[in-house]
Amino acid sequence: MTGRKSFSELRTPIDADPVRRARVEEVKHAMREALALAELREGRHVTQAHLAEEMNVTQSNVSRVEHQDDLYLSTLRGYVEALGGELQLRAIFEDETVDLQMQEAEPA
Repeated sequence: MTGRKSFSELRTPIDADPVRRARVEEVKHAMREALALAELREGRHVTQAHLAEEMNVTQSNVSRVEHQDDLYLSTLRGYVEALGGELQLRAIFEDETVDLQMQEAEPA
């Protein structure tokens, strides 16, 4: 016996516990979203360091944004605009699609 467990043996207690299963699903969802932002950036041939410079933040902040599971729209807008794009937001329903206008933050 090697002391190792198969993947199915490790997964069984997680699948049996709804709280643990939900936590795993949340992490998986966050990873997929993070991957999408990183892929978007990489597809534009932009490094985290360059994007950080454009956003006037640190490279570690860019990494945090790419791995965060819940972003403010303003943060996402800044990320997309720093890549040279424009963020558009839509609500899609069965019977219609509505373009949502994103308000600029008012100065304090």
